[in-house]
Amino acid sequence: MKNFSNAEFSPEVIEIMTTALEAAVATLPDRVHSSHVNALAESILRTAGAGERNVSNLQRIALLELQLAPRK
Repeated sequence: MKNFSNAEFSPEVIEIMTTALEAAVATLPDRVHSSHVNALAESILRTAGAGERNVSNLQRIALLELQLAPRK
């Protein structure tokens, strides 16, 4: 996971990000790989850090980024 040590979020924003991550992971097929969860979390952290606070938007952006990410 990338370094987000300087990130600072209020408890309300952390709750929003958690909800978005859980919703995004729930849409993935069974046997979710940890790298996918990390990619979703990074996207949500980055997008929330840019000011987005809508759970649906955070979830949608994270899933789109995961879909567009190069396969390793």
